[in-house]
Amino acid sequence: MAFAPPPRLVRALGETAPDGDDWLARVPAAAQQAVDLRVLTVERVQVPGGRSSLVVLVRRADGTPAVLKLAPRRARPESERVALAHWGGVGAVQLLEPVADSADSAEEGVLLLERLHPDVSVRSLPEAKALLEAAGTLRRLWVEPPAGSEGVFETVASRTGRQAEVMSASAGAEVAPLVSAALAAREELLVAPPEVRLLHGTFRQSKVLAGERVPWLAVGPDPVVGECAFDLARLVRDRVEDLIASSSGAAITRRRVKRLAESLDVDQERLRGWTLFRAVESGVRALRVGRPRDAELLLEFAGWL
Repeated sequence: MAFAPPPRLVRALGETAPDGDDWLARVPAAAQQAVDLRVLTVERVQVPGGRSSLVVLVRRADGTPAVLKLAPRRARPESERVALAHWGGVGAVQLLEPVADSADSAEEGVLLLERLHPDVSVRSLPEAKALLEAAGTLRRLWVEPPAGSEGVFETVASRTGRQAEVMSASAGAEVAPLVSAALAAREELLVAPPEVRLLHGTFRQSKVLAGERVPWLAVGPDPVVGECAFDLARLVRDRVEDLIASSSGAAITRRRVKRLAESLDVDQERLRGWTLFRAVESGVRALRVGRPRDAELLLEFAGWL
């Protein structure tokens, strides 16, 4: 079978690929090797799929459905592996190969996962129900980091520090006030974080899929260690296009911050601050890579905070 990367994956990785990166060219051969090593039967490549990995629907030798996921090093697949093993299927998709027992230690960025329903996410639910189910899933992921995991996961401070440097260097004068506000919020939030937990890192409604073991499970983490408000912040802006289209979008956003903070015992002002930082960072990045419409939505949203 041909393991051609879907167009969405090609576009997304093309925005961030360093010079000379050839992962997209190598991934078909890597996928075939992973399939052969595990004696898998391939059903199909998931389309449109994700923005950072190739997802292949497969069956194991005993007929059990599974998912084979391949990701480049810059997507930090090994930290995902450790996080999924630590969660052990509670709140997140189950890792089917223990960390120490992958099919070939020479492989890089290959995960074999429990099969969920890839086309059914909580985003398919009415908004209020979707937020409720997503928040409940996220709560289960907020656990103590595994012992000895220092260096395995980025911290919120280090990840946002790297983002802040790029944002400061690439932001134009038209977004300078928002960038300044976002950077100031980050500096204040890092002074005394209230807790340190293992976080999903990129959590949103589309990252919560229907499952068989339990109704909803999270997928596609980019794990990070830090305070819970950082993780929840990305969920606040879900369906941002609908918020912008609404005449009461600003008021809805403020109510959403309040409701999510209260339901998950997170400080409301800390959630507002991280939501501001993450929205501005995403908006400036969208401008930088040539997605002006996305940037416009995100920066307008950030202005409401």
